[in-house]
Amino acid sequence: MKLFISIFSFILLISCGTKAQPPEFRNHIGIQFILIQPGSVVVGKFQPSVGKVDFDGKPLPEKMIKASEEMAKNDIMQGFEVKIEKPFYIGKYEITQGQWQKVLGANPSIFKNDSSANQPVENISWTDAQQFLKKLNSLDKKHHYRLPTEFEWEYAARAGATDDIPWKEINAAAVLGGTMPAKVGTKKPNAWGIYDMLGNVWEWTADFYNEKIFADPSPMRSGKEHVLKGASFTGDVKNATYMTHAGGPGNGYDIGLRIVMETK
Repeated sequence: MKLFISIFSFILLISCGTKAQPPEFRNHIGIQFILIQPGSVVVGKFQPSVGKVDFDGKPLPEKMIKASEEMAKNDIMQGFEVKIEKPFYIGKYEITQGQWQKVLGANPSIFKNDSSANQPVENISWTDAQQFLKKLNSLDKKHHYRLPTEFEWEYAARAGATDDIPWKEINAAAVLGGTMPAKVGTKKPNAWGIYDMLGNVWEWTADFYNEKIFADPSPMRSGKEHVLKGASFTGDVKNATYMTHAGGPGNGYDIGLRIVMETK
């Protein structure tokens, strides 16, 4: 009887939409990956609003409020849908200094201490990231490693969320407003079990920067710099967002990477 109840409860949980964590994989270097299934995401959606603000204890003039509301209305962007056609594995964590050292035999990071092996590698250029990937690919013949595209990164970071992350939730997930990066995985993961996609270090992507705050529906095929996503430990809640992006090389000392793995 107890066995029947247990089986019935399990079936009921599945039928009610209980979601299992995505499959994980750890490669021979120790890099952990989360499997991301195909789907779609709306990118570039921006719907600003005007809050109530008091100035010296007095409300703003009605004329100023109406002007602000009009400007906000004019800045609204509906965004565009992006479809991720194929599954891919993305790093559960940012690449650590220990993993970088294991692959390339050196550690370029500025912030080093007793726990630096588990802190994100930083102070790397986009070219440095390509050198890491080239070496990693030569060490593993069963898989192909690369940087995520900007759309893959945002799709994985959102983990099913349709709106930008609320400010009240950012502090639970992001390493912000600090003086150095934190050990990877110290904050709350997103809904798909991925850590530090907001804060800690900016993360390189494969796409060229379009010199705008938001991505374009068709990524640029050439450019001067590459896209950075996710903000860093020096940032604040205004930077810790899925929506916007930046262009490298940035500060350098707060830039790292998260990688994608594909099965050959």
